[in-house]
Amino acid sequence: MDHLATLRALRAIVETGSFTAAAERLGTTHSAMSRQLRQLEEHLQVRLLDRNSRRMSLTEAGRDYYREAVSLLDRLEAADDRARAGQAQPSGRLRISVPQVVASQELPHWLPGFLARYPQVSLDLSADDQLVDVVGGGFDLALRIAPSLPDSQLVARELARCPRILVAAPAYLAQHGLPRQAPDLQQHTLLGFSPTAASAPWHLQGPRGATASIEAGQRMRVDATPALHAAVLAGMGISLFTALTVQEDLRAGRLIHVLPTWHGGQRCYFALYPHARALAPKVRALVEYLATHYAAWRSA
Repeated sequence: MDHLATLRALRAIVETGSFTAAAERLGTTHSAMSRQLRQLEEHLQVRLLDRNSRRMSLTEAGRDYYREAVSLLDRLEAADDRARAGQAQPSGRLRISVPQVVASQELPHWLPGFLARYPQVSLDLSADDQLVDVVGGGFDLALRIAPSLPDSQLVARELARCPRILVAAPAYLAQHGLPRQAPDLQQHTLLGFSPTAASAPWHLQGPRGATASIEAGQRMRVDATPALHAAVLAGMGISLFTALTVQEDLRAGRLIHVLPTWHGGQRCYFALYPHARALAPKVRALVEYLATHYAAWRSA
């Protein structure tokens, strides 16, 4: 079995949504694609795709394996590109979409360094918490923060996983006291984030498998994370943020980690972009730069 060929076949099948389209992309036949997938599943002793006459979808094991396979293929293609003599220098205008919180809190940690390294790249940046159509909107790349992503024909490269943590300003805690256990939160002002008119409870996870569902946002909820961040810094209450968002505030003492043995679940940072085979050097350069940046955060 040609392992790399089977990984490329799996990727093409998932991204195109059919064996026929995947075969056309790779210049082979439907039967060859089916055979490569079967060989890969037999090698792994696990089913990767559920398929019937109408549709197919990744199994749970398939989603995990596919994510790792895409990451491996991306790294291999990037290494190939770097090794080729006369590789095109990343240049041109790069159009990217990022959540508002990334634009307001995290860009200073990676964007200046990226633009300094690649002076021939210019940037169009859209900050929006609404999900944009990457291809239809003309974006080269989009960053997403989510527990997981639905299947799509875009490449989704996971950059980082981090917990959502409870934080508050020292001034708020000095006035209202520090919660000692999860039920104490009900006695505090809990600032909620909701992009819609409906409120959403916090589903917290604690030590030894403990859980708690806490209603938040009765006094105030907002639909933009930067506004929520400003409200917490102003001492208006306790809220949930990804650890990456508030790391500098915690280091500087502007915010305090509340109930550190509890968290509000994991969030993943994803880079979304079109198929990597035709990926422009400017996009590949940004994806690799982001991967390095977030890998350093994980190590720290």
